[in-house]
Amino acid sequence: MKAFRILVVEDDTLVGVLVGRMLEEMGYDVCAIEATKADAVTAAAQHRPDLMIVDAWLGDGSGVSAVEEILRAGFVPHLFMSGNIPGVKALRPGAVVLQKPFRGAELARAIQHALDATAAS
Repeated sequence: MKAFRILVVEDDTLVGVLVGRMLEEMGYDVCAIEATKADAVTAAAQHRPDLMIVDAWLGDGSGVSAVEEILRAGFVPHLFMSGNIPGVKALRPGAVVLQKPFRGAELARAIQHALDATAAS
């Protein structure tokens, strides 16, 4: 059985690496960790992830707009990480949003929630 591939988009290198390690410890395959909107879009097309975990606010722009661009090519389950949940919900009312900072158990619940939301639609 192939590993579940996750694309992480996070402009803070340390946070990206830590999230990647958490995911790998949970048994996921982190196909890429990207820091910019452009790199996220490219990585999604190249790796075709099973799930995306995206920082809503990137230094060079919006993780929300990166996801919107990626979704034009086809749906990919996703969740956002943010310290500003109301701001993300204002842009994407139905989004799954994980409050920063978070622990592994919270990340696991958010992943399951994003996957359950996909299955329900």
